[in-house]
Amino acid sequence: MAKHIETGKKGEKMAIQWLQERSYRILEQNWRHGRFEVDVIAEKLMVLQFIEIKTRRTSKFGLPEQSVRQKKIQNLINAAEQYLYLNPQWQRIQFNILSILIIRNHPVEYFLIEDVFL
Repeated sequence: MAKHIETGKKGEKMAIQWLQERSYRILEQNWRHGRFEVDVIAEKLMVLQFIEIKTRRTSKFGLPEQSVRQKKIQNLINAAEQYLYLNPQWQRIQFNILSILIIRNHPVEYFLIEDVFL
């Protein structure tokens, strides 16, 4: 398996634990509908959270959250629309980006950008 795929999978596992420790209730992981995918769908304080996870092993090419481009954001919106169509009970939603930086011999850095304006 490619190194970046391994890093992404490791980051998603770490993200789930980190989110749960902060009272997020995980509803879905890697939820797919057609060609759209959401890394994590969670609930916290009665708000449905669509969370994009980005993990990197270096900041040499920028921070993880900087790699979330317009196309990815649009795909996240499209996936959320489909999820809400299938689960219409939600009154409030929020889009978040969880950035994880894993640098050897350094503590893991988590950076949550909440309620991203899309």
